[in-house]
Amino acid sequence: MNMNTLSYGLLGLLARKESSGYELMLRIQPFWQAKHSQIYPLLARMEEKGLLSSYWVQQSDKPDKKIYAITEDGISKLREWMHQPIAPSVTKDELSLRTFSLWLSEIGVSVEIYQERRELYTEKKRYYEELLAGIPQGQCHPGSKEFGSYILATKALMTVDAELKWCDWVLKLLTEHSYAAAGRE
Repeated sequence: MNMNTLSYGLLGLLARKESSGYELMLRIQPFWQAKHSQIYPLLARMEEKGLLSSYWVQQSDKPDKKIYAITEDGISKLREWMHQPIAPSVTKDELSLRTFSLWLSEIGVSVEIYQERRELYTEKKRYYEELLAGIPQGQCHPGSKEFGSYILATKALMTVDAELKWCDWVLKLLTEHSYAAAGRE
C-alpha cells in the first residue's frame, strides 16, 4: 500500500487509542486538516492491508459505529515511517496574505482583523494550557507515551504566545498611526 502522511498520522493516533473514523477526524485536526471523505477510504485500505483491525459498537440512540485499532503490522509500518525523511512543511496562512495587502485597508478594518485574531489566539492559548495541565508530570519524559503530547502542546503554546505578541505589536503600530494621523488633521 502506498502510504501518505495522513495515513501515518492515523496510524499514530490509533497506536495510542482505538477510535472511530469520526473521532480520528477530530483528533487529527490540530496536526492535519482532513475531512471524512479523506479519512474513511484510507482506513478501509489500511484495514484491507492488515494494518488495522475493526469491530462494531452498537448504539441505541445513534447508528452503530466502527472502531479501528492498529495491528502489529500497523505498528511496524509506523516504526518504518519514523526513519523516513520529513517533508518540508506546507504553509497556508490567509492572515499573512492579507497582511501583505494591508496597505489597501482602512485602519479600523485592520485593527478589527488583528483584534479578532488575538481573540482566537487567546482561546488557543487556554486550550494548550489545559492540555498541558492534563498531562501527568511523571509522563513528561522521553520514552513515555505522553512525551510527544507534552512537547507538541508546549510547542503550540510557545507558538501561540509568539502570535499573541505579534498581534499586540501590530495593534500598537496601527493604533499609534491612527492617533498620529488624527493629530495631523
